[in-house]
Formats: sequence, C-alpha cells, structure tokens
Amino acid sequence: MSNNSSIGIHDLSFATTEFVLPHKVLAEHNGTEIGKYHIGIGQKSMSVPAADEDIVTLGAAAAAPIIAKHGSDRIRTVVFATESSIDQAKAAGIYVHSLLGLQSACRVVELKQACYGATAALQFAIGLVQRDPDQQVLVIASDVSKYDLDSPGEATQGAAAVAMLVSADPALVRIENASGLFTADVMDFWRPNYRTTALVDGQESVQAYLQAVEGSWKDYGQQGGRSLEEFAAFCYHQPFTKMAYKAHRHLLNHVGLVDTDKEDVERVIGQTVAYNAVIGNSYTASVYLGLAALLDQAEDLTDRAIGFLSYGSGSVAEFFAGTVVPGYQDHLRSEANLDAIARRKPIEYADYRELHEQSFPTDGGDYSTPSQTHGRYRLAGISGHKRIYQAR
Repeated sequence: MSNNSSIGIHDLSFATTEFVLPHKVLAEHNGTEIGKYHIGIGQKSMSVPAADEDIVTLGAAAAAPIIAKHGSDRIRTVVFATESSIDQAKAAGIYVHSLLGLQSACRVVELKQACYGATAALQFAIGLVQRDPDQQVLVIASDVSKYDLDSPGEATQGAAAVAMLVSADPALVRIENASGLFTADVMDFWRPNYRTTALVDGQESVQAYLQAVEGSWKDYGQQGGRSLEEFAAFCYHQPFTKMAYKAHRHLLNHVGLVDTDKEDVERVIGQTVAYNAVIGNSYTASVYLGLAALLDQAEDLTDRAIGFLSYGSGSVAEFFAGTVVPGYQDHLRSEANLDAIARRKPIEYADYRELHEQSFPTDGGDYSTPSQTHGRYRLAGISGHKRIYQAR
C-alpha cells in the first residue's frame, strides 16, 4: 500500500514515577491469589506517584530529553492529552511549557477524551505539520490512573507520560493517511468533576472496547486501509495487558480467522506489553508505551507496518497504521526507558495507601508537598489556589 505522507513520530520518550507497588504486595493485603494479577490481567506492578509528582512533572520529564536533543526552535505547538486534568481552565501543558523554557511564540492546548486523547493529539499534530512542514509539534500524553481502594479497578492503576515529537521526515514511524473512526455514547467509565477517582463498569467497558474494535476496523477498511495480514504488530490501548490479547483475538474472530494459533497472537502482541505490565494503566500514554516497548525489543521492523488501536471510554476509538522508518534503531531510547522503570523504589501497602489518599486543601491556603521525587521536576505545593512547580 502506498502512502504519500512523510509525517509522523520523529522522537519518543517516556517517564514514570518515583515509586512502584508490586502486585504481590497488593495481593498479600487483600488476600488475592497472585495469579489473578500476573496471569488473569497480565499485570506485575503499578507505578505510584510521589507526593510531589503529577501529570505536569511526568509530562515535563518525558519531554525534556526530546528538547535536549532537538531543541525547541521549530516547536510552535504543544498538545497535552490527559484525563487526569488538574485545572478546568488552564492547560497542564502551559506549566510544562514554562518548565521546559519553550518559546512564547507557541500555542498550548489540552485535549480530553478518556484514553483516546493522545491519538487525537497525534492526528491534529500531523495536520499542523502538513500545513507547515517546517514546524514540529510536541505531543504529551500524561496520566495518573486512580480508582477507589479495594475496588476491582485498583490492581490496574498506574502512571506515566509519553512525549512525541511530530514532524516531517520522521526518524521513527511514518503515520499513514487511512484512519478508521468509531464513537458511541456508552457509560463504561467516567469521572465526574466532584470525584478524584474514576467510576467503571468493568463488564460494560470490555464490551464497549470490543465494539469499538469492530467499528473502527470496519471504517478503516472503508477508508482504504491495509489488510490484516500486512501488519507486523499491533499496539492496542492497554487498561491491563491481557485486554490487548482479548481485543486482537476479537478482531481476528470478527474477520473470520477463528483458528489462529496462540503463537500467532503472541507474535504480533507480545512485545507491546512489556512496559505496561510493570507500569500499569497510564490512560492516554498506554498505546504509545506499547509502541516504545515494541520498537525497543523487536529485532528489526524496518519498513514494516504497525497497527494502532486507540480506545477511550465513553467511547471513541481509532484504528490507524504506521510504517517503521529505516534507521529507526539509531534513534531509540531503549536504555533510558529501561532505567525509568528500574529506578522506581518499591513501597509497602501502607505507604501506597497514604499516597493514594492524600489531597490538597481547597480553601486557598498554603500547602507544601514533601520532597520525595528525585526527578528533575516537582510539584512544590499550592498557595492561593495556585500550583507551584520547581525545576532542578
């Protein structure tokens, strides 16, 4: 299949938190058989933010290596995708813009549609670069997944940010033009303004996801997309890693491939789940953590097609394709990615619970956060209803 576009992901970097809660610790607390986590949902541990970490500090940490390598002169737009918004008016990306010292001649916006938001940001960024190929767009997907303690969703929590530099003549992945879309009004997962934790109907959410797989794949075909056999791998949104397998098997069954071997599914999914399995659900960042894991581990994907299925509850989904660029391996951040995961400090359940339950005052008073993160950026506190960030 030919593709006229030469726009896509030029660089990709991610960051995660200071702390990690192994699922064996959670299982010991609630008396759950560890296989329910390790095998049942495919999760080994979850990233837990320090008291002075949030979507801004994670987003800035993810983007900083990209700015250090490429500079910021060509970045005229920052699109920040999140469903963990910290303000109903001001985009979280403006704080990141300040922390990174980006030029004032720059538009900064925040996008929200559950876990789908980063894909919308990527597609909008491609449109801007098509209009002016000399400019670049910084896309940041940053989220903290949070559910009630002792709820069914607790074991799927996580936190991470992925930053992507979108440009012409990308060094990693060219995004192809054909794109399949699907939207349905479903109450499978939501978080009202008055809640700090999400509400989810697990069974409804799985069914809504699978419905979106069918709908977006159907539209993708109608838009002239590739055939299923052309893809070397598939990056699915991963609220938990076993959902990627479930979604791909559903797609195979939907197109009539009911006798596909387990090894065939593992071949196209297995290398995409490594980072999500130990970080947990990072909402908007999830599908692009899957891409990072795939590129870091695959032997050689040069000129091979990757399928992307981005799903956001409520619900919106998109299926699209990217082609891996020759020489991409010279531009990977594999060592830094592994270090971001390895540097996390394990915590006990009581410490995790305390971090989970912390909240800021709402009276406009002064509040200083404990200095816990060793990262470059931290949330120092709140004063007069204003968040205060520091760069080190």
